[in-house]
Amino acid sequence: MKEIKAYIHNNSIADVIHAVKESGLCNTNGCRNLAVVPVKILLKAMDAKEQRYSIELAEAVINESKLELVCEDHQMDELVGIIERAARTGQAEAGWIYVTDIVKAIPVGAVHE
Repeated sequence: MKEIKAYIHNNSIADVIHAVKESGLCNTNGCRNLAVVPVKILLKAMDAKEQRYSIELAEAVINESKLELVCEDHQMDELVGIIERAARTGQAEAGWIYVTDIVKAIPVGAVHE
């Protein structure tokens, strides 16, 4: 299994979620735990209106979204491609997609020995 995390501009996140859902890959048991988390990123802003100063971080930041999902190994390339295409902004660096291996997955409530 793989975990995909993608840091995406807020103006693209709805398109990414729609594209992932439309693919049908997350309508099966193979793709799960689709989540979107608001984050503050130190990436270059697409324009100055995006950027804010964070008192907590003492840095200029932009509000972004982190998309997370877990999928089967054979779904990874297709899902990464879908996310990458839907998240494009025309900017050279519009975010990042990371893929990691899941060593173990345990459903909450399962009985373990």
